[in-house]
Amino acid sequence: MISALKIVSPAIFASLLATALPAVAQQSLQGSTVLQDAAYQDCLSLVRRNPEDGFSQAQLWQATGGGLPAQHCAALALVEMRHYGDAADRLEKLLPLAEKQAPHLTVALLDQAANAWLLAEQPQRAKQLMDIALKAAPETSDLLIDRALALAALNDYAAAKRDLDVAIRVDPTREDALALRASARRQTGDMNGALEDAETALAIQPRLPEALLERGILRLNKGDKQGARRDLIEVRLVAPDSPAAISAGQYIEQMDVKQD
Repeated sequence: MISALKIVSPAIFASLLATALPAVAQQSLQGSTVLQDAAYQDCLSLVRRNPEDGFSQAQLWQATGGGLPAQHCAALALVEMRHYGDAADRLEKLLPLAEKQAPHLTVALLDQAANAWLLAEQPQRAKQLMDIALKAAPETSDLLIDRALALAALNDYAAAKRDLDVAIRVDPTREDALALRASARRQTGDMNGALEDAETALAIQPRLPEALLERGILRLNKGDKQGARRDLIEVRLVAPDSPAAISAGQYIEQMDVKQD
């Protein structure tokens, strides 16, 4: 997973963005014979092992008539190579071709392009694409959560919460959405609601680092330093290389400085 992000959002959103969006590069667009041939699957497999070689293979394949599958594989290779802006642009430009050859996949492509724009630190463009996707597929949890990430990156936590409200109503077991809404609630001043969401997320997934981080922050804000420290240390144990762990370490350092 790719975790190098510089978006303007709270730690919880940055962490979930970092862990969720690179999955774009692991996703094939399933459900179409256009994208199910062996060459496409081979290209994706190579991208996962070696994105540079995968990109070269996709480019060569495209030059010899690979069409939509080759172009899609190349774009996913660019995501893995962290060329997010170029990847997002390529994914977006694939939409007219997808509408002709596999129209039922356009929403998935919109979502992938939006996620890539988020990684490219272009949340406004990501939101615009998610708006289009949600008009075509309203009340889709994954799309609502992705748009909430874009809204959080734009510092519109109230709107992010509204999307997450719907996502959780559609699927109350989405611990990632609950952790995100906990942060959105905290950012909008609803501390009790934030703690409730964090606790619910942890009841579903006890080692979810983003929920542990959020509960640790909330406990710290309430003056429960011992409880906060336990949660923050747990974040670093369960996900040591994550943005959540980095944020947890920063909060622990702040606590130690204040004690001194």
